[in-house]
Amino acid sequence: METTFDVRISEKIQTNTLARGRHSYTVRWRVAKEPFKKNFGNLTLAKSERSRLMSAVGRGEAFYIDTGRPISEARTLSKVTFYEVSCEYVDANWPRAAANTRRSIADALVAVTPVMLKGRKSGPDAKALRKALQNWAFNTAHRERASDEVRALLTWVERGSRPFADLAKADVIRATLGAVGSKLDGKPASSTYAARRRAVLWNLCEFGVEKGYLSANPISTVKWSRPKRSGGTEVVDPATVPNPQQAEALLDAVGSLPGSGPRLKAFFGSMYYAALRPGEAVELSESNLRIPSAGRGRLFLTGSTPWAGGSWTVSGDERDARQLKHREIGAGRWTPCPSKLTALLHWHLETYGVDRDGHLFWGQRGGLVPGKTYQAAWGAARVAALGEDLARTSNLARRPYDLRHAAVSTWLASGVEAKRVAEWAGQSLEVLMRIYAKVLDGLEEEAMERIDSFLLG
Repeated sequence: METTFDVRISEKIQTNTLARGRHSYTVRWRVAKEPFKKNFGNLTLAKSERSRLMSAVGRGEAFYIDTGRPISEARTLSKVTFYEVSCEYVDANWPRAAANTRRSIADALVAVTPVMLKGRKSGPDAKALRKALQNWAFNTAHRERASDEVRALLTWVERGSRPFADLAKADVIRATLGAVGSKLDGKPASSTYAARRRAVLWNLCEFGVEKGYLSANPISTVKWSRPKRSGGTEVVDPATVPNPQQAEALLDAVGSLPGSGPRLKAFFGSMYYAALRPGEAVELSESNLRIPSAGRGRLFLTGSTPWAGGSWTVSGDERDARQLKHREIGAGRWTPCPSKLTALLHWHLETYGVDRDGHLFWGQRGGLVPGKTYQAAWGAARVAALGEDLARTSNLARRPYDLRHAAVSTWLASGVEAKRVAEWAGQSLEVLMRIYAKVLDGLEEEAMERIDSFLLG
């Protein structure tokens, strides 16, 4: 690459005003009259960057014309590998990230890492490599506990990893974007899943820019579209949403199951009647109930314990105790409790009581409701309510989460304004309109029919 000593660094650091009163700071310089700039989230980092450039000029270093960086920095950066930066990124985010976020970061990095290796592993070796990366390399809490066999695999990755700076090459960044948009079999991943992985890759590149491993985020230099694939998107498919009769039949089927079935009826009922997420239902305590002896009331939700897996939580528990989704710590929200749910909750309290922490739903052997237990019960209830053939071939109420979709759809169909539904469900209005687009389309048709009927007398 061609170098030059013709370098001019701007004396001033530019301050940029962003949304909500935030600011960013830009360092500008020219190399052989070619303009370069680098943005930072705080002024200290910007000043540090300008000082590095000034020091290089003061030492009489040449700069590369195509990248705008001093040659000494380029030599150093060429030795920093993708694997090293990925582990550094995981460690930097681990303390403050939710358990499921940690797992999502690892998942995205596992997808991209093979692209950034000089050699490839296939077959059983590829599977072992993915497992080593997922469970050990990209898990801060477990990395140092890896077995000798796993360490040998990760040493191979470390030695075979390409330089992180290679991401600045157009063909490389396109290949990594292709990896985040594909499943293991090469088929397109769902739009939502691919976008989540791409967000991790974007943030990794931003981390690289902040650390000085890249001069700019290379993802912004290429065009990328979410994979187009039916199913698995954020938009709710009406075919998966049970109507009120089907939902109540499913709840009755749960209550008729042997073992844990009856004690899970109100658990699933809270998802259907009050649109609770599974983690919110698990966390529901007697103190959250604002219900009369009969009739409608309200639930005041204060927390959620989504399943994440013990490998990703600080405590090692399978569930991660968190604030409500899209809420600050300590912030709660109200959601309606229809008369049927009020009766169901009173029956549940009279029959099973609460655990020592006041939780309504707890396992037969104590502790919070195990995910495997309620997933198995739901599968059995679908067969009982829908019949074996329909349960196997239909997507109707395939997941317990579809009960929440049914609740929101019912509220919308009942004429409750979308803004209030969004507040009850704990979503932004924008997200609600996108997720329930098909449901809303159906309601629009019904509204136009009512107008026609009125005009025609």
